[in-house]
Amino acid sequence: MKIRKKKDFPADKVRRFLEPGPVVLVSSAHRGDRDIMTLGWHMMLGYDQIGCYIWDQNHSFSLIRGSKECVINVPTADMADAVIKVGNSHGPGVDKFREFGLTPVDATEVGAPLIAECYASFECRLADASRIDKLGLFVFEVVKAHVAPSPRYPTTLHYRGDGVFMISGRNVNYKKRFRPENL
Repeated sequence: MKIRKKKDFPADKVRRFLEPGPVVLVSSAHRGDRDIMTLGWHMMLGYDQIGCYIWDQNHSFSLIRGSKECVINVPTADMADAVIKVGNSHGPGVDKFREFGLTPVDATEVGAPLIAECYASFECRLADASRIDKLGLFVFEVVKAHVAPSPRYPTTLHYRGDGVFMISGRNVNYKKRFRPENL
């Protein structure tokens, strides 16, 4: 292994190294209004709980807070244009499904729609609202999961900060050497 010389780095930029997973599209609906937002700030909090930072100025914030549910959709890398366009579009004035060619599908457990083009869709209900006012942190429980059977490992987009994205790379199998319960 190589020893790496390190330099000081701005603490408010560390996200480019620690982003936990793929960029997702969060769909929401409340009182006849619906929205989609691009989200990179999320984390697994357990096997079926997901924490999401949602800015209080985002239109989806009020829809999710009001309905106490959403769908977290996992797009593939070939959806980069739609992911970026959704992320650059704000407010209730745009039907992002129609505008960006995305297909809403009725969920089975929540009122927000799934996005048909996404590889996976996770229907979620708010499990803990105690950090919303202070941190903008929503804690969701996944109540129903929908995942395409193939490919097994889709290529996904990961945000590195400053407008730079990374596309997931090759998979390496260490099953014989590593016990998954240790991570």
